Amino acid sequence: MNPALGAIQTELFKLRKSKMFWITLGAFSFAPLMGGLFMIILKDPILAQNNGLIGAKAKIIGEASWPSYLNLLSQILAIGGIVIFGFVTSWIFGREYSDRTIKDLIALPFPRRTIILAKFFTAFVANMALALYIIAFGIILGLIIILPDWSITTLVEGLYTLIVTTLLTVLLSTPVALFACLGRGYLAPLGFVILMVVFSQILATIGYGAYFPWAIPALYSGIDGTSESIGLLSFTLVILISIIGLTTTFIWWRISDHR
Repeated sequence: MNPALGAIQTELFKLRKSKMFWITLGAFSFAPLMGGLFMIILKDPILAQNNGLIGAKAKIIGEASWPSYLNLLSQILAIGGIVIFGFVTSWIFGREYSDRTIKDLIALPFPRRTIILAKFFTAFVANMALALYIIAFGIILGLIIILPDWSITTLVEGLYTLIVTTLLTVLLSTPVALFACLGRGYLAPLGFVILMVVFSQILATIGYGAYFPWAIPALYSGIDGTSESIGLLSFTLVILISIIGLTTTFIWWRISDHR
């Protein structure tokens, strides 16, 4: 068997057998459920009035319609995805240190870059699977709620925004792998993710979010009411950060003794 293919199959097997992935999937399911609840409240003004604070929060989203709902799903993936995708990536790269299997892993008879390639591929597949699940689950909820303003054009435009937002968010998870290796576990990468979320909120508030990669997915999703501030430079920054994360992780595995 090809070493790269064997390594990928092994990583995918570990992911499938892990409780972490399924727990994460279940926890992430609450996000579209809350979005659906807000839509139900918005559809019924009396219900919104009776729910007080929840109704007030729902009104911030806008109206109960498919465009608003799909936009909300994009924001969920942009903001929640930074944390969830970062957590999954940190687990895939950090578990070897926590389980003390790192020495067994690097003793395998193939180059270290094969191991890293397999882990990055698995992280990409896992994160995209989570995102596609949230998108599909969200759309099913929207159909159950019977939201107005449904059309093929609205769905296609919404799906386009969802997919691009997802890809931007997933690309930003590569530096998390480096911090998992540097910190030899989960704490360093999770701390890095939280720090990036905080900075993205601050910089987006003061108007510089389009120049900070971790704020770009949320801005593209339309969290500020428009995605016009996101241009070629913003996309380039996200891709650049992703490449830096990939490259530095490969370099670290090449020069580190993993003691």
